[in-house]
Amino acid sequence: MGKVGIITSSDYTYDRVLRDVENLLSELPVLDDLDKGSFLVKTNLLKKNKPEDGVTTHPYVVEGVVSFLQSRGHDVVIGDSPGGPFNPVILKSIYEASGIADVAKRTGCKLNYDTSVIQVKPPDARVINNLKLVKSFTEVDHVVSCAKLKTHTMMTYTGAVKNLFGMIPGVTKADYHLKMNDIDNFANMLIDVCDFVDPLFSVIDGIQAMEGDGPSSGDIRDLGLLLVGENPFELDYVATGITGLLDSPVNHHALDRGLLHPDRIELFGTDISSIDIAPFRLPGSTHVNFVSGRIPEFVKDLLLERVRPYPEVEGKLCIGCGICARNCPPKVISMKSHKAVIDTTDCIRCFCCHELCPEKAIKVKRHPLHRMVFGK
Repeated sequence: MGKVGIITSSDYTYDRVLRDVENLLSELPVLDDLDKGSFLVKTNLLKKNKPEDGVTTHPYVVEGVVSFLQSRGHDVVIGDSPGGPFNPVILKSIYEASGIADVAKRTGCKLNYDTSVIQVKPPDARVINNLKLVKSFTEVDHVVSCAKLKTHTMMTYTGAVKNLFGMIPGVTKADYHLKMNDIDNFANMLIDVCDFVDPLFSVIDGIQAMEGDGPSSGDIRDLGLLLVGENPFELDYVATGITGLLDSPVNHHALDRGLLHPDRIELFGTDISSIDIAPFRLPGSTHVNFVSGRIPEFVKDLLLERVRPYPEVEGKLCIGCGICARNCPPKVISMKSHKAVIDTTDCIRCFCCHELCPEKAIKVKRHPLHRMVFGK
């Protein structure tokens, strides 16, 4: 039986957030009588964003986890592999922008700058035989997934499980997008990574979450919740149930693989049934992801071909930085007259360009038929 804890936390008041994190983690049996060891707090640092942008895990939530572990005698390092190039200079800039560098100063914990890579063979993987991981992330005793609750243009939802995709170094993530551009394969790859990493526990920052075209261009939603859990699949199941995102690909495949047991979840903390939470607004790209396995294959293929959303550059916002072109897995983005141009013929709809654009210049374009079939 896995325990999942929920607590209301209305805003990012420093003392309250640290106290709420401590109260939640104190209730997890997996942390009782744990031998002193080393921890990686794997936070969500997608790109260079400030805490108020709602894209990265808030530093106070991260600090709450770090402080709790340190109070029990554990050594802690904070780390992530953001999208794009993976090197110490870029890591430093992201740590500083996101407020994580300040967490390290206040707590004395380490920040990871080691970008070396190791290749492993996950024994129970379904879709990956060889997995490249950040080497230093594999050298700790335990991993904590410290995630941000957001919608996701490709996977509908990102939380405790999807956060561990950042265990894979930098641009190597683009290779996985290219090889596993099918939604079901990509979901199983995320599950393979999470199952191999096997985080000791997970935390989700849902005080301010993101809905719509997440994980970086959506709208901030004041959800006011912090969640913790021993099983990342069960924690995400609870989080998606609260937000109306339960019908996500990772949930479906985790159930199918016997890694998620909703009937065994034991909730503690805030009674969420007493909170009226409107369903999160889905990404404009999402609805077609739900048809797989539920309608005849030839109908699905026709539907996807005709109405599948695609990324489109809004020229007035594009500053010609080239981040989208450098990080496009199938390399269908070129720079012309200092503007990004997308050849959608071979676009795999991973929306990495949309995710990494610092100016929100790439939008999710929906075919008129898509709106007629799936609604708003």
